Amino acid sequence: MGQSYYLDEYGVAVTDERGLFELVALEVFVVGLSWLMVLHRRDAMRDAFGGFEVDVVAAYDEEDVARLLADSRIIRNERKIRAVIANARAAMELRADGGLPDAVWSVQPGRTPTPRTIDEVPTTSEAGDTLAELLHAKGFTGIGPTTMHALLGAAGVLDLHLVGSPGRNRAQLWTRTGRRRARPPLER
Repeated sequence: MGQSYYLDEYGVAVTDERGLFELVALEVFVVGLSWLMVLHRRDAMRDAFGGFEVDVVAAYDEEDVARLLADSRIIRNERKIRAVIANARAAMELRADGGLPDAVWSVQPGRTPTPRTIDEVPTTSEAGDTLAELLHAKGFTGIGPTTMHALLGAAGVLDLHLVGSPGRNRAQLWTRTGRRRARPPLER
C-alpha cells in the first residue's frame, strides 16, 4: 500500500478544499504514528469523517465525537478527532480569505528541493514553517511545521521525490533544476 501511494498519489497536485482538508486531517492523525498505519485506515477514516467534506465535519457535535471514538476502524484518539473537527471549522472561516487551497499554495516557493538520495530529502522547509504559522493564526490545531512540510510534499506544492524517480515532477510544475515553472489552477 505504501509503495502504491508513493508512486500513484504522493506529489500529485491537490488543489481542492476537500482533498487538502483530507491531507491536513491525515497529518493530524499521523503525529506519533507511521504514515503506513494512517494509509491502512484512510478509507475507514474517509467514511467516518463524511468523506472529509469540510461542511460535514464542521457540523460534528459531541455525539459524533462519541461515535468516532467507538469506531474501531479508525485511529481513536480524542484529541486528534477534536482537532480535525476544529480544523474543519477553521477551514470554513478561511474561505473568507480565499480558502484552504489559496493558503496552502500561497507558500509554494520559487525552488523545490532536488534530492538525489533518501538522506537528502528534507523533513522541514521554510514553506512548511510558513504554512503552519498561517494556519495556526487562522485557528487550525494539531499541526506543526513538520506535518505541514509533509503535507506540502503530499499535495505537490513541493516536489520531494528523488531526482530521476518516476514520480518526480509529475505535475510539470518545476524545471529539471527545481525552479518553479507554474502553479496549477486552484479549485474554488
